Amino acid sequence: MAKSKGEIVISEQFCKGCGYCVEFCPKDCVTIGDKFSAQGYQLPIFANEEDCTACAICGKMCPESAIEVYKFIS
Repeated sequence: MAKSKGEIVISEQFCKGCGYCVEFCPKDCVTIGDKFSAQGYQLPIFANEEDCTACAICGKMCPESAIEVYKFIS
């Protein structure tokens, strides 16, 4: 099993459920989950964590700046 090179944190308060993070993640590490925000938006989740390279494309594509990307130093 590959070790994750990073982690993302999605702010439920700011996410509008647009799905750009899902669409543009090159490793399919973000998917739409079953949970809804207080505003009624379907929220993405960080999945396939072991494949994450911390490229930060998800965070750059987010129009609401609702994603923080952390790169692990090895």
